[in-house]
Amino acid sequence: MRSMKKLTTTCMLSLVLIGLPLSAQAPRSNPEGVGISAERLKRVSELLKRHIDAGSFSGSVTLVSRNGRVAHLEAQGLMDIDTRKPMAPNALFRIMSMTKPVVGVAILMLIEEGKVRLNDPVSRFIPQFKDLKVGVAQSGPAGGGGGAAAGRGAAPAAAPRFYTVPAEREITIRDLLTHTSGLVSGTISNSEAGKPDVRLKAKESNADYIPRLGGVPLEFQPGSRWAYSAQAGFDTLVLVVEVASGQKFDQFARQRIFEPLGMKDTYFYTSDESFKPRIATRYNRSEKGLVKVMNEANFMNGVFLSGGGGLFTTAEDYLQFGLMLLNGGQLNGKRLLAPRTVELMRSMHIPDTLPGRPRGEGYGLSVRVVNDAVQRGTLLSSGTFGWSGAYGTHFFVDPKENVVAVLMTQTSTPGLNADFENAVMQSIVEPVELH
Repeated sequence: MRSMKKLTTTCMLSLVLIGLPLSAQAPRSNPEGVGISAERLKRVSELLKRHIDAGSFSGSVTLVSRNGRVAHLEAQGLMDIDTRKPMAPNALFRIMSMTKPVVGVAILMLIEEGKVRLNDPVSRFIPQFKDLKVGVAQSGPAGGGGGAAAGRGAAPAAAPRFYTVPAEREITIRDLLTHTSGLVSGTISNSEAGKPDVRLKAKESNADYIPRLGGVPLEFQPGSRWAYSAQAGFDTLVLVVEVASGQKFDQFARQRIFEPLGMKDTYFYTSDESFKPRIATRYNRSEKGLVKVMNEANFMNGVFLSGGGGLFTTAEDYLQFGLMLLNGGQLNGKRLLAPRTVELMRSMHIPDTLPGRPRGEGYGLSVRVVNDAVQRGTLLSSGTFGWSGAYGTHFFVDPKENVVAVLMTQTSTPGLNADFENAVMQSIVEPVELH
C-alpha cells in the first residue's frame, strides 16, 4: 500500500479558501464563523488521508455545513488510479442507498397531496402485491444469499428449504419506507427473487419487473421485525410514485426535487458526455490492493430506475437535499415539504427494541434516527438522521447542532462512517444559538 501514500497530496482542495464555483451553491464561511474549530476540523482531513494512505479507497470528498453555511469542502486522493486523475470537489459518485431518502421525500410529497397514504396497502398501486405469502424456513441445509442485489443479480448457489403461510396483513407504504415489509430482505426471499423467471431482465422498467415480486414470499410477517430491503422495497416505491403521480420517477424527481433545489448534477442516467469524466472510479479491496470495478450494477440498464440505489450525484448537490430537510422542507425560497412532514420523516417509527435494529438507533421514513446517542456510542445528537450507500457514501443531518455533513468515496470501508461522524462533531466548539 506504500504507493497509495502520495494520493492525498495529489489533490487537497478546500473551497472555503479558494471559492471554486459549483452548480449548486451554498453560502461559505470560515469554520470559526459557525462555531467550529478550524484546528479540530483538520481531523476530518486527517481521517480520510489515513485511509487513502492505507489503500482503503482511492479518494474522497467531504463536506461539513453548519447554520446553512459550508465550513469545509475538500477533495483528497485520486478519482482514478490508472490515470492518476486527482479527485475533484465536483466529482460524481454512485450514492447507492442514499437514493432512498430522495424516494422517501417523493412519497411524502404525494402524501401531502392526498394521492398516497402512509398506511395504504401497496396493492392499491400494484395489484400483484395483494395476498402475499410469507416464507418459513425448514430445518436442514440452507443456501441463498442476503446480498444487496441478490433479487436482481445472479441466482444463489443453493436454495433454502421453506414452506409458505399467508401474510397476516398486507404490506403498506409505511412498511416499505421503514424496512419492515419482509420484501426481498433475507435468505428465503432473496433466493426466490433471484430465480431466472423473476429477476430483472435487460431493458426492463420498474413497471415490467416490480409486479413479479408479488409472487415472491416475504421473509417474515409484515411489521414483526426490521430487515433491510436493500433494493426491492424502494424500487417498489418508485413504481408507487409513478402510478400515483402519472410521471416516470426520474421526471418527477427532476421537476419536483432536483430542479427546485438546484441539484444540476444529480441523475439516474444521462446522455450528456460531459458528465462521464467527472464520475469517480469504483474500486473493491483485495489482497493485492484496490481493484477497479469495470461494470456498473446490472440494474443500471438505462431504463430501470432504482429507488434502492440508482442515483449519481456530487457532495455539493446532496448538501442541498440535506439542507432542505434541516430547514423543515424548504431551501432558498423553494418549499418541497411542510415542516410537520419533515418532522414525521425523521420521527422514530421503528424503535431500537424491534428485532433487527441496533441499540440507540431507530428508524424513520427512509432514514436512520439516533434516538439515544449514549446507547449508540456516538457524538451525534439524539434526533440526528440520515443514511449511507453501499459503495462508501454517507450523510447525516443533526438538527440540534444545525449540521449537515456528507462523505463520498467509492469503496465500502467498515467503521469509516462512524469515525467521520465523530470527527465532524468533535470540531464543534460553540453552541448553535450563538451564530
